[in-house]
Amino acid sequence: MNCKVLIYCLFAAINGDAFGQGQSIKIGELNSYKVFPAFLEPYKKGWQLALEEINRSGGVLGRQLEVVSRDDGGTPGDAVRVAEELISREKADVLMGTFASNVGLAVANLANQRKILFLAAEPLTDKIVWENGNRYTFRLRPSTYMQVAMLVPEAARLNKKRWAIVVPNYEYGQSAAASFRKLLTRAQPGVEFVAEQAPPLGRIDAGAVVQALLEARPEAIFSALFAVDLQKFVREGNTRGLFKSAAVVNLLGGEPEYLDPLRTKPPKAGGSPAIRGARSTRPSTGSSATLIRSAGTITRASARWSATAPCTRSRTASGRPARSMPTS
Repeated sequence: MNCKVLIYCLFAAINGDAFGQGQSIKIGELNSYKVFPAFLEPYKKGWQLALEEINRSGGVLGRQLEVVSRDDGGTPGDAVRVAEELISREKADVLMGTFASNVGLAVANLANQRKILFLAAEPLTDKIVWENGNRYTFRLRPSTYMQVAMLVPEAARLNKKRWAIVVPNYEYGQSAAASFRKLLTRAQPGVEFVAEQAPPLGRIDAGAVVQALLEARPEAIFSALFAVDLQKFVREGNTRGLFKSAAVVNLLGGEPEYLDPLRTKPPKAGGSPAIRGARSTRPSTGSSATLIRSAGTITRASARWSATAPCTRSRTASGRPARSMPTS
């Protein structure tokens, strides 16, 4: 219900006179539903549930909420065109949504130009509220820097000197790589980065990426891959034995929508090895255990690859447990 709470907070900050008396408040919602269905189908159900609950309880500022939803095509240019249509044609009072960081930055820039509130639901790049921040843009999720900062203490505990990086080649991946290099170097002086691979989002050549990492012989790997790119990387890494000698930390690997596709049923007799252990808590007998960490959680899991459940708790500066949001 974080979405519901934030919707209330945003509208409570707006003078009720900004909307016509008796009229509904129209939200223009845009996201990359066709490009990232595994993540965004549950997301859509979430805001639909929040919308129903808010309207059933009387709406916001005494007005009902209305959502006009569009697919943004997953590119900055398409997203700006769709957002402009929501503002001009649909008369949206507020914009909400976007997934990829480069798309979110483009819509945030438009929101600043058109002076309309924009709730960035998923973009993680720090730029959206820092370097490129503006008074009309708000972000729902923790930033790339925040999530890397949660992960780095666990990465440093591995005590590995030779690191490789593999991230998608767009704003989110570039931001994640830069933050990881900076924070791990600070936490573990003398660490070396021996390779970096940045395949295009959604078009990874997993064989070439894994081979390049094998040739660099890292002791550990930082990955910010997700969705189909992560699946291909994991399967190719298993096939070529990359994870036998290199521990892996993955920024988004603990999220269920990216974790579940890595699970397969046990292979039939004579069949090829399966990717197992996605939800295991201990190595299975005779398997090669790989230590996998994602932001905020740790699990030692079985077989060739494993990942963890999403972060649900963090600790405050005083050391007391504090609730936190899942990582993306």
